[in-house]
Amino acid sequence: MTLEKAIIDLKKGNVAPCYLLYGEEEYLLHETLHQILDIIIPPADRDFGLFFLDGENADFDLLKDHLLAPSLLGGRKVVVVKNTTIFQSRENLSDLIQKIRDNIDEHPDRAAKYFLTFLKISGFAWEDMQGAGWQKITDEQWRQAVAEDSGDDRNKWLPRMIEICTSRGWTSGSVTDPSEQFEALLAEGLPAGNCLILTAEAVDKRKKLFKVIDKAGIVLHFGEIKGEAATKETLKHEAQKLLIRCGKSLTPAAWIALGKKTGFQLRPSLNELEKLISFVGERSVIEEKDVEDVVGKTREDSIFDLTTALAEKNAKAALTALKALLDQGMHHLMILTMISREIRLLLQASLLVRSEKLPRITPKMDYGSFQKKIYPAVAGVAPDVSRKEDLLVNKHPFVIYNALRNCSRFSYPVLVNYLNDLLDMDRAMKSSTTDPQLLLERFLIKACTQ
Repeated sequence: MTLEKAIIDLKKGNVAPCYLLYGEEEYLLHETLHQILDIIIPPADRDFGLFFLDGENADFDLLKDHLLAPSLLGGRKVVVVKNTTIFQSRENLSDLIQKIRDNIDEHPDRAAKYFLTFLKISGFAWEDMQGAGWQKITDEQWRQAVAEDSGDDRNKWLPRMIEICTSRGWTSGSVTDPSEQFEALLAEGLPAGNCLILTAEAVDKRKKLFKVIDKAGIVLHFGEIKGEAATKETLKHEAQKLLIRCGKSLTPAAWIALGKKTGFQLRPSLNELEKLISFVGERSVIEEKDVEDVVGKTREDSIFDLTTALAEKNAKAALTALKALLDQGMHHLMILTMISREIRLLLQASLLVRSEKLPRITPKMDYGSFQKKIYPAVAGVAPDVSRKEDLLVNKHPFVIYNALRNCSRFSYPVLVNYLNDLLDMDRAMKSSTTDPQLLLERFLIKACTQ
């Protein structure tokens, strides 16, 4: 059934006993969920008639009690189970692994949840994985569990996922699959007026439970929007709906500025648009300046702010940039990697200066003077060294410029010691219970004030 047809039926009072909303397009899925709830259960009845359960940790007995008991007020009763994994099977394992790879750097918590689902479905127990246990899994055992994934790169993401889950205390991957219980519950039928709504990211349509819900209720799919043009068009449509509902409009320049900040991604863009609507208050037009004032910096902005503050020994700015990155969900190990990269660049810059192969450079030298007087000498050194990308001389001229003018703030022995400090921090983050944020803050304060 199409979404439009389902909404029309709901407005006519035809409410199915169960609904399944699934797909990768999270924003549209949840917007539809709230649209359905607005139609079938009035706000005044929600204290006693609307219940939300987390699909990752849903207690089936509690769910059953909610669904089989009539509403205390005699009206409609709705139970929503969000982000359930009961529709996934071994056929989804390769997709889960790809999602782990895609999210491990930028969204580690999301990757960890995918990983726990992977454990539950694959049959690997947490005990099989923790510590160095994952190394004992043979290629043959891996292929038997995940037929469509070679596992060639599992040494890159498996230990990191174990470390992330352990640091968060998320170590349970052996939850009993309640599919059969759901099937029996729906086969018996729900009391009149009671409704079950399930949301899921992925499903295996061959599972009996999916077929049961498809027959007894309504299934709505929200597939990933493919292509930049289609994404922008969907965003424009959803943004227009939101603006009209709130009596606002967005100037063309503001739209472009918002897109630059959010990458025209659906959920981040609309979340920021809601902030802008609140920010402008009684004004009906949202302008470019409003976007610049309200919408937060991108992750790339915050990384640049952190490394710049470190190089310039600005402790306050460094701590502010660190907080911004953590608030954006960046994993502490990735931040440690960025800091280590900056220290290595400063160390290489210090070596270049000590080689006496370059004209004198000062912290106050402007970029134009650097390009004329210094960079030709750097380019002359470059042919004598490796073309590896992690070497300073092979970086963009602006990166070289910043490293050379800032390295004089640090002595060579101090930079070498910082690399040892960072190695110790890496070990501590992976093997102790010390708060990673505290370790990062201590290092930044030390590096910027010493």
